[in-house]
Amino acid sequence: MMQIEDLRLAAALLRESSLSAAARSLGVTPPALSMRLRKLEASLGLVLANRTSRKLHLTSEGERFGREAYELLLKFDSLRESLQRDDRRLSGTLRVAASFGYGRTHVAPWLSRFSRLHPALRLQLDLRETPWPDKHDSDAVVHVGAVRDSSWVAHTLASNERWLCASPGYLRAHGTPRNPADLAYHACICIRENDEDVTLWHMRPAGSGARKGETLRINPAFVSNDGSVARQWAEDGLGIVLRSQWDAAEALAAGRLERVMADWEFGAAPVVVLVPTRKGRSARVQALVSFLVEAAGRSDGRGAGSDLRIRGR
Repeated sequence: MMQIEDLRLAAALLRESSLSAAARSLGVTPPALSMRLRKLEASLGLVLANRTSRKLHLTSEGERFGREAYELLLKFDSLRESLQRDDRRLSGTLRVAASFGYGRTHVAPWLSRFSRLHPALRLQLDLRETPWPDKHDSDAVVHVGAVRDSSWVAHTLASNERWLCASPGYLRAHGTPRNPADLAYHACICIRENDEDVTLWHMRPAGSGARKGETLRINPAFVSNDGSVARQWAEDGLGIVLRSQWDAAEALAAGRLERVMADWEFGAAPVVVLVPTRKGRSARVQALVSFLVEAAGRSDGRGAGSDLRIRGR
């Protein structure tokens, strides 16, 4: 007879990239997990995973089992929560994924405050370069930028424009660009992330609405896959950087950076929290979303939290 530990095993195999990582997430040793997996496969008469010392590859049956096990565990947790007399006492594990920069500066402090409100919760924060992978292994994902091919629900935390910035010293030495053509004569700093073409900058005159904008091919003087590094290079006077509003705002307020070409828009990269559809959403996920929307609204100084469903193209 299948047990709930088998469901947790299948969900962990779907979530993790190796047997050792799955074992860590379940709090057991890799040999113990390997033995449990062999017993489960024998009882089912199926091969669920092909594994090596470093990698774990689920078979099609293993992927299906993992997905359905995950859904069953969600329902089990929701049932347990619905039977609790004190609805305010949340328990269980909440897995959150976020990008490195925004995760460190915003999500981690928010989760610290959230945990004090719900001390029985176990929180996991996974910081990644790309927090929205094809294999969804989180209960909630805080993502910066457009999201495609998803049936999860997105709640907007911040509109987050992109601003072109440089240090006062750089602008004194090299002049201030006024229009896109001027950027060809400046050292530009690009950020490589989310498989985007970082040398293509899209812009349009501010307030132009649907008017077609311009696309400029940048020959970058500096490139980094870390936005904080790129911003610091700009603060050090190395060049001009196109950076998210959430990251540049403090340096601008402190005078370490100045915004240039403010009469041009470089596109927004909205910050959203992505969660499963309402049907599979636990009480702790709902509580987290409400908290993040409120916390982001206070820090942003504006209302936040519009509810959108993002679907595939």
